[in-house]
Amino acid sequence: MDVSIIIVSYNTAHLIADCLASLEASRGAEKEIFVVDNASADNCIELITARFPAVKIIVNQENKGFGPANNQALKDCRGRYVVFLNPDATVEPDTLRKAISYMEANQQIGLAGAKILNPDGSLQPSVSYKYPGEKFATDEIAGLQGDIACVLGAFIIARKELIKEIGGFDEDFFLYGEDQDLCRRIRKTGFSIGYIEDAKVFHLGGQSEKETAPAELFAKKIKAEYLFYQKHYTARTIERIKKAQRLKARYRLITLNLISPFVRNKDKLRNKIECYKIALNKAKS
Repeated sequence: MDVSIIIVSYNTAHLIADCLASLEASRGAEKEIFVVDNASADNCIELITARFPAVKIIVNQENKGFGPANNQALKDCRGRYVVFLNPDATVEPDTLRKAISYMEANQQIGLAGAKILNPDGSLQPSVSYKYPGEKFATDEIAGLQGDIACVLGAFIIARKELIKEIGGFDEDFFLYGEDQDLCRRIRKTGFSIGYIEDAKVFHLGGQSEKETAPAELFAKKIKAEYLFYQKHYTARTIERIKKAQRLKARYRLITLNLISPFVRNKDKLRNKIECYKIALNKAKS
């Protein structure tokens, strides 16, 4: 088996059929596909069972989060490589073949991301060269392999045995931050993170959170960010980060309130103010 593909679904029945159909059309790779459903309220399971009988389905009775759900399927994967794929993504017919070829040719790469595109074909940012708060964490990043810090979790391919060796995703992360954490732990083992320029993936993005209020979404992301700090940075570094974020949040709150009489989009302004209040409170804790 060349590759095991894991897709975590949460109320994505309107998207996952296109995702699975694109995988069915893939060429040049012997594959198996897992869908882990996190207690969806739609007809996702029925749809997959009817249209894609070869897909292996794991049904959870509660939303376990992204990382824990991926780990559930990981233990049953038979492929030499594992691909973690979002349900709102589709792959081109040769994407899997190109991704596997890249990993075969670059043995120092432990995990790699594909070229992520928006539905209109424009480039979607998917590579980061720095971790959150990295400029304050000089000692903590010393010795990490490669230049890429992390790649977007919409499509990542990794060496299965390496992923198993480091314990898969850290299940303390419910949603957001788990891809950064995984990439950093891989780099700590001596492997680098790669980017596969010619392996293309189309990605909608944000579909599982489209009903979430902006401030609530921001709160989830900043919670994951601080969890990353706690796991990878010293207390001294974290305090430096908090100080910088307190200063930034206070400054932005002052300026936003000053310009508020002149802003036409009051809802957008209120959302920004609420997000900076959340950031300030988090930095104070």
